[in-house]
Amino acid sequence: MTRRHVAPLETLSIEALPEAAVPAFEAAFQTVCATVGLFRDEATDTWRVEGVREAGAGDDELAGALALASAAAGIEQPALSAAPVEAEGWLARTVESFPEQPIGRRFLVRPTHLPDPKTHGRLVLRLDAGLAFGSGEHASTRGCLLALERIAHRRPRRVLDLGTGSGILALAAAKLLRRPVLATDIEPWSVRVAADNARLNQAQRLVSARLADGWRHRTVRAGRYDLVFANILARPLCAMARDLASHLTPGGTAILAGLLGTQARMVLAAHRRQGLVLDARHGVGPWTTLVLRRRA
Repeated sequence: MTRRHVAPLETLSIEALPEAAVPAFEAAFQTVCATVGLFRDEATDTWRVEGVREAGAGDDELAGALALASAAAGIEQPALSAAPVEAEGWLARTVESFPEQPIGRRFLVRPTHLPDPKTHGRLVLRLDAGLAFGSGEHASTRGCLLALERIAHRRPRRVLDLGTGSGILALAAAKLLRRPVLATDIEPWSVRVAADNARLNQAQRLVSARLADGWRHRTVRAGRYDLVFANILARPLCAMARDLASHLTPGGTAILAGLLGTQARMVLAAHRRQGLVLDARHGVGPWTTLVLRRRA
């Protein structure tokens, strides 16, 4: 039997980042990395962003993303470090570090490497341990799931998940609400992953995964929504506030995440200017999820 070739991997890292710069650099790493982690140095109150990718993959794309992240954060571009990683060892550690995750009272994220027995009292979301963003581990994803659980009684009928990633929020909404969900992302790979996860969770009839650049896409703009998820970054959230407000139905809800607690005021102010009101705020670690409503 021939041994399957495993591509060499490397760990990328940037250190000593101020807290406000973390989301932009996390997003930059996600353009080329299979997994991304965030680590806080309590002694200096700075952060390290670390990611794993196939060695040398997407160098040009990463360089552009890091330049944009530096500009968005208003800092000089920091030094990028790279170190080789044993591929099989990393994969084993990834699996070991992705156990079942109960979230709130209703959800259970279960990775595909574990058995899938019937589970009573929770909605099971089956996801691959190799999915770095949207695996339920990140605090912003957990915040969105907690927020969804608490507004489910409103029974929103038309649901949009902007920047769906793995599709975890779209899957959760489809399973909990039993409503169709339009799940969009600007990355073709994410759209394929979200569609695969919908099939894995037997939710392909409810979750429609589409390639779309946010509100610019005519399919997205054509709808009015009772519930919108946008788990992205603070500045893009501010930029799309007008479009979000104009496409929410009266009484509709928006769940916004991907922002640090220090950025919440800026994001909230942008949406209040468009007539939305704060319904709830959920903090998980340094990350914040905002639940906004359009007045009925």
